[in-house]
Amino acid sequence: MRLSVIPVCLSVTLAWAQLAWSQQPPAPTPAELAPKADPVVTKLVEGLTLERYKATIKGLTQFGDRRQGTDRNSKAVDWIEAQLKSYGCTNTERIHYTYDPPPPPAGGGGRGGANQQSPIGPGGSRRRGMRTPDSVNNDPMKQPDEKLRELNSQPSTPGPREEVYCTKVGTTHPEEMYIVAGHMDGIGWGEAANDDGSGTALVMELARVFSSPGVQTDRSIRFALWNNEETGLNGARAYAEQRKDLQGKESPPGSGKYPEPKWLGMIQHDMMMFDHGMPLKDGTMRKEQRLEADVNLEYQMTSKFADGAMLLAHKFQLANEKYATDYPAAIDPHMTNTDSTPFMDLVPSLSFRENERGPQIGNGWDTHHHQPTDVFTTFTDDDFRLGLNAAQTTLGAIAELAGVKVQ
Repeated sequence: MRLSVIPVCLSVTLAWAQLAWSQQPPAPTPAELAPKADPVVTKLVEGLTLERYKATIKGLTQFGDRRQGTDRNSKAVDWIEAQLKSYGCTNTERIHYTYDPPPPPAGGGGRGGANQQSPIGPGGSRRRGMRTPDSVNNDPMKQPDEKLRELNSQPSTPGPREEVYCTKVGTTHPEEMYIVAGHMDGIGWGEAANDDGSGTALVMELARVFSSPGVQTDRSIRFALWNNEETGLNGARAYAEQRKDLQGKESPPGSGKYPEPKWLGMIQHDMMMFDHGMPLKDGTMRKEQRLEADVNLEYQMTSKFADGAMLLAHKFQLANEKYATDYPAAIDPHMTNTDSTPFMDLVPSLSFRENERGPQIGNGWDTHHHQPTDVFTTFTDDDFRLGLNAAQTTLGAIAELAGVKVQ
């Protein structure tokens, strides 16, 4: 008799389960799961255009490679400051420091490529794929353009240096800020169009958009263009050393002014455009951008602020999904060899790249890196668009983090 009850109970249970399942809402579609963009931020991102981005890079290339310690470098700093002021970012300031390098070691030296024999690349990354030398061109005769060769002919000399920045002052929390940066100097006897005209132009374009009439942010944003990156991050180090102990201090007291707001995050942009994959077996590169091209977002997992930097990286990746038009963002935990390094043990710090610094750029994925071919005409609209997507990503993330409003 008991056994005959079991099928009835099971039937009732199944009936209730079917009824409950039929009342469940349908599974969300991919479109419904996608992150929702803020329409105010979307409108700001639309202020970034391919033609303006290209024009800013082109403007930087008029000064050749902008090698530090030369007149062309100083003129480029002046030009950048004038452009920032023309955008409305008028509170420009300069960091002053002295670059007095030690003599080079016997047998040559200088800043060249990573050790290609080691299986471990810069920042602890594992090397993989085709390996080609990553070195610096110091031969002027490898530059076929006579006018450019002449423009780049003045050698670098030690001495005083300057770099410029301007600040979007927050309306609610002016005592806190994000630093958005690139480096304006270059080497290699080209135009430094990608390294790092692409990052410098990105920062300048963000300064322009955030300085537009009616745009306000709760927190401050500083737009910094470092010098002396190519000699060992000297400009960024000078800023960090001079300013880190001034963070969050009101000056003068009671004024509501904070010359150095507390750092909430530092985001560096260094080489944004060339993602054509690894070199072919003969050492040449594909002319076309690789199908898997993406924006690389790096933090350093061994830094003191690694956890905060990782969370910050994911916020930028989310902003990429919401605001970038063409290319996805990938996160890598081996940030190195760029101006975010002096900050990474002081504040959560990120670096935007065209490729992963260690296993890709370090293995020669950008054959124009520090070469005479790093000129404006080398790059296609797809290359420039990759840099533009990095700009869209950073603008979207910083707008959300800083609390943007448009009146």
